[in-house]
Order: sequence, then structure tokens, then C-alpha cells
Amino acid sequence: MPERTTVRLPQELLIRAKRKAAAESRTLTSLIEDGLRLVVTENRKSPRKKRLLPPVSKATGGLVPGTDLTDLAGLQEMDDLDYLQRMKALK
Repeated sequence: MPERTTVRLPQELLIRAKRKAAAESRTLTSLIEDGLRLVVTENRKSPRKKRLLPPVSKATGGLVPGTDLTDLAGLQEMDDLDYLQRMKALK
């Protein structure tokens, strides 16, 4: 039997969720339920995410040439590519 509960969400997130549910011709409840199932299942499949460190050169012990620690977008891209590789490995 379904349970009723109160959830507090940021207004912008709630607006976006309602729009998405309407665009998909579904209820907000079903959208939230699917999202929670995805998160709960994902946590069971994979252990905690390990911290991604910048690549280190084994020859010199420092960063791999071309790695710029001030380029946050580049570091985020490296993290995103690593994430995609791990997701592909799980499939």
C-alpha cells in the first residue's frame, strides 16, 4: 500500500519536475518514484565513488604534462569521461 509523506523541495526544482512530468504525460508522483528507484538501485550496484585525482607521471612523480590544475573545466571533463567509462563498464 502506498505511503503518503511530505517532502520539502526547492521551488525551482519542483517547477522543473512538474514541467517534466507534464511533458511526459505522467504524474509528479511517478516521476519522483522513478528517480528514487534509480538512485537507490545505483547505490546498490556501485561502491562509493573513489576520488578522482589528476594523472601523475610515474617518470617524474609530478602531474602528467599538459595537466593544468587551474583549468577547472578541463578537470571536470576528465572526471566526466572517467564517470562515463565506469558506467559503460557496469552495463
